[in-house]
Amino acid sequence: MAVKNTAQVVIGGKIITLGGYESEEYFQKVASYINNKMSELSEMPGYSRQPMETKHTLLSLNVTDDYFKAKKQAEIFEQDLQQKDQEMYELKHELIALRMKIEETEKKEQDARTQKELLEGKVKELEEEIDKLLK
Repeated sequence: MAVKNTAQVVIGGKIITLGGYESEEYFQKVASYINNKMSELSEMPGYSRQPMETKHTLLSLNVTDDYFKAKKQAEIFEQDLQQKDQEMYELKHELIALRMKIEETEKKEQDARTQKELLEGKVKELEEEIDKLLK
């Protein structure tokens, strides 16, 4: 069973205790992400004059925007992976079919050589017989 962890992080200059089943490094990474978003927003003109509720809403919107963009990118990667898997599946089957065709062709070639040797032997026998009859 997973162990619940807690970690103290600094978000917006305040120490906050986060808890969950993730590692402390993960909690620090989340806090760093939020701090970076807050820093990005604070660089926008007029942001500092906004009421706290508006600041929280803008932060939430930016985080949500990042989430949906990352989710869309993950879906694109998943579709690409499925397409590549399908292409690989088809190529493997094509390779198997070609190998079978090569084996069949090689067998036919061997059969043709055997047949040729038999016919050449037969021709030689017939030529010898003709020579005997002509003498």
